[in-house]
Amino acid sequence: MADDAGQDKRKQHRARQSGVKADKKKEKAKKDSNQKEPELTARQRNPKAFAINSAQRAERNFRRKEDLTAKKQHIPVVDQTPDEPPPVLIAVVGPPKVGKTTLIKNLIKSFTRTNVTDIKGPITIVTSKKRRITLLECNNDVNSMIDVAKCADLVLLLCDASYGFEMEIFEFLNICQVHGMPKIMGVLTHLDMIKNPKQLRKRKKELKHRFWTEVYDGAKLFYLSGLLHGEYLRNEVKNLGRFISVMKFRPLQWRGAHSYLLVDRVEDVTNTDRVRRDPKCDREVVLYGYVRGVALKQEHMVHIAGLGDARIDELSAIPDPCPLPGTEKKRSLLEKERLLYAPMSGVGGIVYDKDAVYIELQGSHSHKEQEQSAEAAEQAELVSKLIDKKATIDEQMEQQEFRLFSDAQPIKSKDFRNDIEEEEAEDESSDDDDDDEEGEDSGLEAAGSEEEQDEFDADDWRGENSEAEEDAEDSDAASSGDEEYQSLGGVKTSKESDSEDEEARVMASNMSWKTNLAQKARDAFLQRHSESKNLMRLVYGVYNQNERSRQEAEGGEDAGDSDEELGGLFRVAAKKQSQQQKDRDIQDKDERCFFEYQGDATRDWLSEENKALIKNCFVTGKWKASEDAENLLKMDDMSDADSEVYGDFEDLETGEQHSGKPKAEGEGESEEEGAKPGGTAGATKRKMTRVEEENLTKAELMAKKLKLKAKFDAEYDNSGEGKGEDDNGRITGDHSFYEDLKAEAQRQSELNKSEFAHLDNEFRIQIEGYRPGLYVRLGFKQLPAEFVENFDASYPVLVGALNMTEENVGYVNCKVKKHRWYKKILKTGDPLIVSMGWRRFQTVAIFAKVEDNFRQRYLKYTPNHVTCSMTFWGPITPQNTGFLALQTVRQDQEEMQRLGFRIAATGCVTELDKSSQIMKKLKLVGHPFKIYKKTAFIKDMFNSSLEVAKFEGAKIKTVSGIRGQIKKSHHTPEGSYRATFEDKILLSDIVFCRTWFRVEVPRFYAPITSLLLPPDQKSQWQGMKTLGQLKRERAMQNAAQPDSMYTEIVRKEKIFRPLTIPKALQRALPYKDKPKLRAENPKAALERVAVINSPYEQKVAKMMKMITTNFRDKRHRERLETKKRIKNYREKKSEKMASKERRQKELRKKVSRAISKMRGKQSA
Repeated sequence: MADDAGQDKRKQHRARQSGVKADKKKEKAKKDSNQKEPELTARQRNPKAFAINSAQRAERNFRRKEDLTAKKQHIPVVDQTPDEPPPVLIAVVGPPKVGKTTLIKNLIKSFTRTNVTDIKGPITIVTSKKRRITLLECNNDVNSMIDVAKCADLVLLLCDASYGFEMEIFEFLNICQVHGMPKIMGVLTHLDMIKNPKQLRKRKKELKHRFWTEVYDGAKLFYLSGLLHGEYLRNEVKNLGRFISVMKFRPLQWRGAHSYLLVDRVEDVTNTDRVRRDPKCDREVVLYGYVRGVALKQEHMVHIAGLGDARIDELSAIPDPCPLPGTEKKRSLLEKERLLYAPMSGVGGIVYDKDAVYIELQGSHSHKEQEQSAEAAEQAELVSKLIDKKATIDEQMEQQEFRLFSDAQPIKSKDFRNDIEEEEAEDESSDDDDDDEEGEDSGLEAAGSEEEQDEFDADDWRGENSEAEEDAEDSDAASSGDEEYQSLGGVKTSKESDSEDEEARVMASNMSWKTNLAQKARDAFLQRHSESKNLMRLVYGVYNQNERSRQEAEGGEDAGDSDEELGGLFRVAAKKQSQQQKDRDIQDKDERCFFEYQGDATRDWLSEENKALIKNCFVTGKWKASEDAENLLKMDDMSDADSEVYGDFEDLETGEQHSGKPKAEGEGESEEEGAKPGGTAGATKRKMTRVEEENLTKAELMAKKLKLKAKFDAEYDNSGEGKGEDDNGRITGDHSFYEDLKAEAQRQSELNKSEFAHLDNEFRIQIEGYRPGLYVRLGFKQLPAEFVENFDASYPVLVGALNMTEENVGYVNCKVKKHRWYKKILKTGDPLIVSMGWRRFQTVAIFAKVEDNFRQRYLKYTPNHVTCSMTFWGPITPQNTGFLALQTVRQDQEEMQRLGFRIAATGCVTELDKSSQIMKKLKLVGHPFKIYKKTAFIKDMFNSSLEVAKFEGAKIKTVSGIRGQIKKSHHTPEGSYRATFEDKILLSDIVFCRTWFRVEVPRFYAPITSLLLPPDQKSQWQGMKTLGQLKRERAMQNAAQPDSMYTEIVRKEKIFRPLTIPKALQRALPYKDKPKLRAENPKAALERVAVINSPYEQKVAKMMKMITTNFRDKRHRERLETKKRIKNYREKKSEKMASKERRQKELRKKVSRAISKMRGKQSA
């Protein structure tokens, strides 16, 4: 029965708290509650559930939340990122043999599916629709690490996990801290060398925490577990690439004020004949790269790190070699989007420039052995022909011939070019698009010109710095010519087995220009009539740089065409221009009959009806009351009596209409007409004059004050009300200040982007310079020949622009601190290698300490753990610019082991001045040779009376502390002088005069020219050596100076003369102070004369001695007995006291018992 009862009792159903069913029930309950009370929130429906139980806990939670919010806040900066930003520069840094090259190859393969065998120089790849990255490998050289730290946006710091962090990593981190800390991500490699899993986890944890100590807590650290077939694991590389793709960067101070670029392509365009005659002549070099930082201008002088300062001779923007997907127009369907650009690594196709044509063969596959197919043989033959050509491309183009028909006379390229130049000179004042259409309508002549130009002008189809291409892009006909050339080239290069298909394709492409001629002509006719004139060109003339240069070149031809100028402003139309306009009108009349042209749609602006439509658009038209010039002049000329008249006006920002104040009682009708429903009387008026404010009534004054108070209250008291904010009952902090700062920065960035957005690209470049993100071409003249001959792509070439003040050289005052890891102390006068701004240079520094009176006191050595002042002669650099100092940049293994850490000091610029005020303390020493009471004559301090005259009135002091002053010079010996002291001095005293003299800072400034050294010596740059290095190399020893030697000092004890008091003074003294007549030698007076006793006296003395001894012994025994007796007595007495206490204790017990019994009976 018990079992049956247990089975009948079933378990109670428990509703699900999570899962799909529970979620559905919760949503349903939420909807039901919202339907009942849709306007109330949970806090409003049940306020007790959200009530504060503890005010202190609520305060702590609020403070913690506000602290977390404040930690996340940064000072808002104006976003200066252009629409097309430059590629993100990612530097891969680490010691040798840690896998830098392997990581770059794997990243390139992960993003572009391309294998690159040779990693040299910057490699730009497209990672997404809106981001490109430039990968750069940093070799193990201090110069390279410094340059990379100045320009890198993200640093991948590689470390061998089996070995640990090496000294190069810590040096690079210190360099980054000085020059602006970029984003840093650590990567641990060689993890497969650690076999034990427990040891591997421990090693990872140790390296992670050490990395966090150097960078910041929580810095990202990636683990590459090992190699598989010579590559890292695909998922790990993909994970690293995903982090790189979404990384955000914060602008740095130095880069936000300077423009710079990392060179990814170098060309020597010097005349070959000049190089042949003089191989060491100065070269003309062209550098390419993306502009970064701020806009770059040609007027700026630039500094090439490792080379020196240079002036830009030529600066131009060329098409982006690695554009973002979709930003560049495709010229044909055969052209693929370029995802990889690495000219120094041998990757890419044919690169066209205005100076030459560069051909790269198949990227990394050209380094592998391939089967010599027909296509490969033809390509090799083409390249060999290009290499064997002795003449330049320009000379070959001049000698090219074109024959339209087989029996026709050949047309030479130079004649054709001259014809084009003449046509451009004739049509310079007309619209460019009209010229293109006329060329198209001219039939075979235009077709021939298009073919010849496409065939011989390599710049046009590439689009790099070509003027003809810019005109061709504006019209469809010119672009179609490019497409025909592209398709024709594609047909010629493809090799197919079937020759008939090839001939058919060639014929089809040759006849393609005949297709749809009527539609092309109709479109050209309508476009010519629909386009408007370029107002910018009409008003300001030629504002395009290319057109201006072309106009200057053809200035001679134009001068002959123009007849005369009127007043220096207007030019009489030339005959050619008038004739050209007539021909155009005749052509329009002839072609109008073939096309359906709505000529009537064009308005005749000479008719009165059409004039009335645009009459008010001019200055003389009738404007609104708030903009009418006559009304504004009347309001300005009003007298004080009539100043209360306000006209109706409209707020242009809000569109609100405001009615004016009535001038008199009779003007009620005008007031009613001026008032509108949306207007408020007397709102948003102009500022009152002093006379108007004095004439206001009390009611008006009160209304004015109430209005100001309401405005103040609305701005400060209830900032959150009326803005659609829900009062949810939570305590929130006031973040309006931070939000306002962010909004202001956002508005400024939008304003900066929209300021020049509507301008033409070339006109915009003339105004603001070459903005960041553009791919530019920098031309330099007179660069050393060693820069080209010894160029090594593995060393980065950084070009940084200099501001106006940074081009000067002067005294730079810095605050510097010796690095605590550097073993040696720095000595004044030793050469230092300083990295400051874009520059790396060697100079001689003087150290000083700023005292309380702001005097800079000369220091011989740098103090430990304390900052000091350093002054040197070098380039003027803005204040607060960080710098670092090294004593050597040579990659010498022995010296590196001796130093350990190469960064000697770090600091920042504090002051810029053309002079230095470093003072050194100098002590002049003299000796007295005559003394007259408090006056003495001093010698051996000066050499002439003229020097004494300069120091008259100077303070002097003796070694014993007696102060004095220099008075006048003395005739003998030369250089001696008379001085007075506050007390009489001695002939043995030494007199000091403490002075200060100014220390001159050596004017030595030598830029580091490591890029000019041969490739095997680029890391061995040696500047000026220290005196100690020179003596060690020559095995020379310092000459011993006696004053500098550490010898034992032996001081003779000074014997003072006895004190003698004059007799007159003795008589006046009291008796106790008078000198007493004593023996000359008191010690000698105490000695007694030896006495020899007689035999009787000897017996008496012996008896007395025996009696004395017996007495002493008896007294000693009595004392011992007395002590023993006292001890016994004390013991007996203590026993008696103890027995007495015991008896008293027993008695107290008996009394207590009796009392307790009596109390017990009473209570009972």
